[in-house]
Amino acid sequence: MPDLREFADAIHLSAERQMDKSHKQSPVSQPSFYLSRWLFLRLLGLVYLIAFLSLWSQVHGLIGSRGILPVSVFLDTMHHHFGNDAYWRLPTLCWIDTSDRTLTMLCAAGTACSLFLLVGLAPTPSLVALWMIYLSLSIAGQTFFQFQWDTLLLETGFFAIFYSPLLSILPRLSKELPPSRLARWMLWWLLLKLMLLSGITKLLSGDPTWQDLTAMNFHYETQPIPNWVSWYAHQMPEWWQKTTVMMTLTAELLVPFFIFTPRLLRHIATILLVLFQVTIQVTGNFGFFNLLTGVLCITLLDDRALRRMIPQQWRDSLNIIPCNEHTVRHQEIILSPLLITMLFISSLTFISEIVRTPQDAPLPSAVNSVLKFGKRYFLMWGRPYVLNYTAPFRTINGYGLFRVMTTKRPEIVIEGSKDGITWTEYEFRWKPGDLHRSPPVVAPHMPRLDWQMWFAAFNPRDHLYWLESLVQRLLENEPEVTRLLDDRQVAAPPPRFARLHFYLYEFTNQVEMNRSGQWWRRTHHGWSRPLSLSP
Repeated sequence: MPDLREFADAIHLSAERQMDKSHKQSPVSQPSFYLSRWLFLRLLGLVYLIAFLSLWSQVHGLIGSRGILPVSVFLDTMHHHFGNDAYWRLPTLCWIDTSDRTLTMLCAAGTACSLFLLVGLAPTPSLVALWMIYLSLSIAGQTFFQFQWDTLLLETGFFAIFYSPLLSILPRLSKELPPSRLARWMLWWLLLKLMLLSGITKLLSGDPTWQDLTAMNFHYETQPIPNWVSWYAHQMPEWWQKTTVMMTLTAELLVPFFIFTPRLLRHIATILLVLFQVTIQVTGNFGFFNLLTGVLCITLLDDRALRRMIPQQWRDSLNIIPCNEHTVRHQEIILSPLLITMLFISSLTFISEIVRTPQDAPLPSAVNSVLKFGKRYFLMWGRPYVLNYTAPFRTINGYGLFRVMTTKRPEIVIEGSKDGITWTEYEFRWKPGDLHRSPPVVAPHMPRLDWQMWFAAFNPRDHLYWLESLVQRLLENEPEVTRLLDDRQVAAPPPRFARLHFYLYEFTNQVEMNRSGQWWRRTHHGWSRPLSLSP
C-alpha cells in the first residue's frame, strides 16, 4: 500500500509547479501596465514642467501688456468681431482677466500642477488643470503658440486624464485600478497617427527632396534653429545623407505599424522610435517635441519589460495586487463611449490632414481615388458638423512635420541706429545671426520669438503685424521684449531708427571654418525702409 504522506507531498509539489508555471505565463498572456503608467505620467509631468517654465520666461515679452502681441488687444478684437461667439471660438481663462499678473499666475499654477503630477500627487485633477491652463495660454499666445508640439501636448495630456488612476489622491502602485485598455490604445493610436502622418504627408506632398532622398542635404542647415551638431551633420557625405532619409521614412512609415502588434515587435518598435527621436534631438532644437514623443513611447512597454530594467533589490517592493475584474469591467464601460467618440474624431483629423496636404506632383490614380473618397464620404459632413466644433479646443489634431523640405535659409536681421547713418545689428539669443557664433543647443527650451523669426523670413508680408510691433518695442527699449534678445546687444539709450535686413544664410564648409572660424556665410538680399517712432 502506498504511503499516504508521500502521495500528499506529490500532490502538493505538483500544485506548486502548476502555480509557478501559471505565474510565469500570466504576464505573457495578460501583460500589466501599472509601472508603465506610473513612469509615463511622471515623465509627462516633467514635459509639462519644461513647457511652463520655458513659457514663463517669455510670456510677458510675447503677449503681456507691453509685449509684442498683447493678449488684451487680441481678445478685445475677437470679441468685437465675433461677439459672444468668441468665448466658444477662443476658450481661454484669459477672458476673466488679461493682466500680466494673470499670465504669471497661470504659468505658476501650471508649474505647480506639473510638480504635483511629477511626484504623483492627485494625478487626475492635476492633469485636468494642466490641460485647461495650457489650452488657455496656447490660445492667448496667438501666433507664438502655433506649433505642432503644443497641440501634441494638449492631446497627450487630455488622453492621459483617462489613463491616470481615477479618484486617487496619493495613489499606491499596489492598490491602483489597472490602466484603462481603451485609454492606453488611444495613446498608442496618437503615437501611430503622429508618426504615420509625418511620413504619409511627405510622400503625398510630392516634394522632390523626399523622392530623390536629398532632403537631409538641406534639413540640418535650413531647420528653424540648428545647433552645432547640425553643422557637422551637414558636412557628412552624400551616401550618408540618403541613408538617413531612408531611415527617416522607415521610422515614420513602417515602424508605427508595429505599435499594435504582439509585445516583442511592439518593444522593438519602441526602441527604434526612441532612437529616432534621440537623433532628431541631438541634431536640432525642437523644443520639448522629441522628449514628449519619447514619453508617448513609454506606454508601449509593459511591466514585465520595465521590471527588467529595475535593480533586483527594488523589484520586491513593486508587488502589484490585481484589482477585482468586476471593477475593471465597470471602468471600461464608463469610459468606452467617450473614448470611442474621441477615436472617431481623431480618425477624421487623420483623413483631413492627408486630404489637405498640397500635392506638387501628380499622384497615381489609385491614390487620388482614395483621397477623393475620404473627402467626399468623410470630410464633406465631418468637417462642418464635427471638426469645426472641436477645433477651438486644439485637443484632437492632425500632424505632419516637414512634409515639404525648405532648401534655402532666408534670415531677417534687425538693425538700429541713432542717426540713420551708423547701424548696429540686434543679436537674437538662439537663431543664426553672428557668423562666428556657434549654433547653440537650446532644446528642450522653446524660444518662441526666434522660431517665429524663421517663419517670418520666408514671407515677411504675412508677418508684418507682429514684426512691426516687435520693432516698435525695440525702439521703445521695452525691457520685457529686449529680454527676449541678447541683452548685451541692446542699445541704451535706444536707437531712433530701425530697419530689417534680408539675408540668405548657408553653413560654411570645413575649409572655410578652418580659415575664418565662421559657422555661417551670408548673402545680402535687401532691406526695409527705416522705421521710427516719430513721424
